[in-house]
Amino acid sequence: MVELAVYKDDTALTPDQLPPAAVEGLYVHIPFCFHKCHYCDFYSITQQSPERMGRFVDRVLLEAQQWRGRAIRPRTVFFGGGTPSLLPMGDMQRLIAGLGERFDLSGVDEWTVEANPATVNLEYCRMLREMKVDRLSFGAQSFDAAELVTLERHHEPEDVPRSVEIARAAGFGRMNVDLIFAIPGQSLDSWTKSLERAIALGTPHVSCYALTYEPNTAMTARKRAGEFAAAEECLELEMLHYTRDRLEEAGVAAYEVSNFAKPGEACRHNLNYWQGGNYIGLGPAAASHIEGWRWKNRPHLTAWENAIDAGRLPAIDVETLSPLRRAGELAMLMLRLERGIEFDLFFSRTGLDARELFAEVIGRFSKAGLIEACESAVRLTRAGLNVADALGAEFLARV
Repeated sequence: MVELAVYKDDTALTPDQLPPAAVEGLYVHIPFCFHKCHYCDFYSITQQSPERMGRFVDRVLLEAQQWRGRAIRPRTVFFGGGTPSLLPMGDMQRLIAGLGERFDLSGVDEWTVEANPATVNLEYCRMLREMKVDRLSFGAQSFDAAELVTLERHHEPEDVPRSVEIARAAGFGRMNVDLIFAIPGQSLDSWTKSLERAIALGTPHVSCYALTYEPNTAMTARKRAGEFAAAEECLELEMLHYTRDRLEEAGVAAYEVSNFAKPGEACRHNLNYWQGGNYIGLGPAAASHIEGWRWKNRPHLTAWENAIDAGRLPAIDVETLSPLRRAGELAMLMLRLERGIEFDLFFSRTGLDARELFAEVIGRFSKAGLIEACESAVRLTRAGLNVADALGAEFLARV
C-alpha cells in the first residue's frame, strides 16, 4: 500500500502551497438542523439562534476571503448540510452575495441548495431563484409516515409534493428528491409506493440510497440494542434492481449507482467528485481536493470559527496522494458511474493507462461477469452492481 503524507496541524496548509489548478466545484457546509435524523452522520447541530447563524455566515465569508489569491472560478456551487434552508433569509442572501464578491462565479452553470420539505416557503424559494440558485434538492427519504418515524424525520409525506409545487411556482425546473430504501420494516411493496410517489412528482433527478448504519449514529445504536433488524441483503438487492428498472422505464435512468436523471439532468457538482475533479469546501467538516491534495475542515463549529478568527485555514488531516494512490481512488469512484472508468478521462486526470494499471483486475472480474470492458471504458455489469463497493476496493488495492 502506498503511504500518504499526512499533516494533522491545521496551520500546515495555506492556499499558496497548493498546485495551480482550475477549481470546478465550490461546496459550503451549512450545519444547522432543527433535529438530528437518526441515520445521519454528517456534521450538524440543532437549536441554534439567528445570531449564531449570522456569525456563521460572517466566518464563511472570512474563510472564502483567504482564497482571494487563487482566482477561484467554480463551475458548480452546492450548499449542503445540515439544512441550508434553515438559514434566515437575510443571512442566505448575504452569504450568496458575499461569495460572489470573493470568487468569480460568472462561469457557474449549476447552483444547488439542499432543503428539508418542512422548511420550504414561496418567499424563500423566490429569493433563492433571484440569487441565481437554479437547483433544489429535497430530502424526502420516504412517503410512508411510519418509515419517516423510524428514520426520525420531522416532516410529513405531503410536505414533499407541496415543496416541489412551491419550488416550481418560484421558477425552479431543476430539482432532486432523495429517497432511502432498506429501512427497517420496509417491504418491497411499501418501497414501490414511495418510488411511485417520487416518479409522479416529475422531478428530473432522483437519488435512491440504501440505508447504511454509520458508526456513532443513533440508528446504529438502536440496531445494536435490538430495537429493529436491518433489512435482509436479498431484499435490499431486490429493491436496488427494481429501482433501476422502474426509473429507467420512467425516463429517469441511472448515471451512478444511487443517482438517476433525465437526459442532461445529472448533478454536475457530484459528477465532478466522481470524476476526480478539484473542489474546495467552506464551513465546518467540509472536504476539499486540489490535484491530489485533500483535507477536511475542523468538524466542530467553535473550533472551525476559532481557526477562521486566527486568520488561517481550518484544515486538518491534510494528505498529498501519490500518483498511484490517486489513480486507485479515481478508479474506485469512476466505477460507480454508468459510464464506468473512461480510459481517456482517466488518463487526462492521472497520466496513467487504466487498461495497463488494472489489467489483472479487469481480466479477473470480466471473466466472472462482474464488469464489462470495451474499447473506451470498463463498467459494472448488472451482477457487478451487487458487489460494487467490493469491486471498487479491489481496484484501489492494486495500487
